[in-house]
Amino acid sequence: MRTHSSSVVASTLGLAAVLLCLTNVQAAELKVLAGGAMTKIWGELTPKFEQTSGHKLIIRFGTTPELVKLATTGGPFDLGVVPQAVFKDADAKAQFVAGPTTDIAGVGLGVAVRAGASKPNISTPDELKQTLLKAQSIATIPASAAGAQVLRAFDRLGIGGAIKQKTKAQPTPAKVVEAVASGDAELGVFLINVLTAPGLDVVGPFPGDLQQNIVFTAALSKDTKETTGAQALISYLKTPEAAAIIKAKGMMP
Repeated sequence: MRTHSSSVVASTLGLAAVLLCLTNVQAAELKVLAGGAMTKIWGELTPKFEQTSGHKLIIRFGTTPELVKLATTGGPFDLGVVPQAVFKDADAKAQFVAGPTTDIAGVGLGVAVRAGASKPNISTPDELKQTLLKAQSIATIPASAAGAQVLRAFDRLGIGGAIKQKTKAQPTPAKVVEAVASGDAELGVFLINVLTAPGLDVVGPFPGDLQQNIVFTAALSKDTKETTGAQALISYLKTPEAAAIIKAKGMMP
């Protein structure tokens, strides 16, 4: 029994020493491009990953157009966890390693009102249409992948033109929340995880086939010098621990 216990202890200490050694050798500063809708998720993921891996994350958030610009002219980066729409831009796609990407999280579109306000009916496409037409103002982010999906939904409902004049364009997810919570906008129409925030009450998701998921996917920069660390981050994002955080913040891993 003593021999067995000693062997186990030795093995455990040996493994710990190896991991410590690898961490020290491979520790890197990883520059990450990330979709702004995942800001809260990264707030929890970053310290956990840094603690277990020894790597440090430098994250730049942005909307889809901003991420395209960062990928093409924003200087070196190691990987991106960005909306799939980023890869539809040929110049941006060329900055990443060719081949399959790794889907990390997805989330659908929804509607929210100021906390405590009456919740309108959006249970069917027609009810959503009427709610949007009756609203005095709507906050969203037209210059983003999710915002583009929102505008396409408005067009499908045949109210794109009518909604345009009452849309209060916001620069970031946080500003969408702020606009609705302060009463500056009557409705927030954006990703549900963003709308699930203090000061807001989520009315619900887009009904039926109007619903479109935005998928955030990961890929390495073609020029990264930190391939091992970048791949370690992608692997971590697929662990049960990361998946639990992603789910708790309103997205589906």
